[in-house]
Amino acid sequence: MRKTHTREVSVAGAIAALALLLAVAAPGYFSAENLSDLFLANLPVLLVALGMTLVVVTREIDISVGSTFAVCGVAAGILSKSGLPVWLAGAAACLVGAAVGSLNGALVAYVGIPSIVVTLATMTALRDGLRWATDGAWVQDLPRSFQWLGLTQGEFPLVAAAVTAVLTAAFAWGLRYLAAGRAIYATGSNPGAARLAGLNTSAVKGMVFTVLGTLTGLAAMLNAVRFNQIPSNAGIGLEMKVIAAVVVGGASVGGGTGSVAGTVLGVVLLAAIGPALTFLGVSAYWERAIQGGIILLAIAADRLRHSADRHIVGAGAGARA
Repeated sequence: MRKTHTREVSVAGAIAALALLLAVAAPGYFSAENLSDLFLANLPVLLVALGMTLVVVTREIDISVGSTFAVCGVAAGILSKSGLPVWLAGAAACLVGAAVGSLNGALVAYVGIPSIVVTLATMTALRDGLRWATDGAWVQDLPRSFQWLGLTQGEFPLVAAAVTAVLTAAFAWGLRYLAAGRAIYATGSNPGAARLAGLNTSAVKGMVFTVLGTLTGLAAMLNAVRFNQIPSNAGIGLEMKVIAAVVVGGASVGGGTGSVAGTVLGVVLLAAIGPALTFLGVSAYWERAIQGGIILLAIAADRLRHSADRHIVGAGAGARA
């Protein structure tokens, strides 16, 4: 079995074990209503995690997605209230997200500022700027056509699931088969070698940040239409959920490793823990502790794997010498 699939199999096994436990102890967990609520609640995490996977694979990070999410959602609501059709408001939310992502990408790729510094600044500026612009008020009195995208409450989850499935499949296929996907892996694995091979690593990094911003805007829109008002403080903690899912799914913080399938499994596992504890009668206060333990195990496993790889490479070089 290839090392890239080892983490995916481990996470899938953990999900299967949890599902078996719930099937025996709390079969109500698998009711259609509960599964639908779980999907809709974690849809933003999954969409943003798709873009974050690309960023992490290139050896970068973006902790501003929570603030970007809030700005995009408020922008979509205000534009819809002004009379813009709901699909145009959604497109505008994606464009706002893409603009933020492009700014982050440009500062990281072309100015050379570390991504953690850039996105920390963006996170703070966007969050405080939105608080100042709205005075903390929520966007209310949204048009009826805005909620559920004008669909019924039963139709919307099906449409959202279809959009998510198409995007997930497209990203998985693109990372594996397209030249752009290979460029992303090459940029994260060995930037110097990638540049010598003729890749524009700066353009690659700029692209992945822009894609992440666009997906954040889409996630904000699909989340906002579920409610009759949009909070200006939305997205708090989103960045940690997304990064945790990507890392648990097998993406290496050192770059060059990660997959869409692993990210999806990471989202599913971390999303399932909280509701599972409730159904099993365990205090919800354990949720973060368990999630933290899973994340630590994932990072530790990643470090051990890299140490083993370096040992093997060093041993091979010594044997050739």
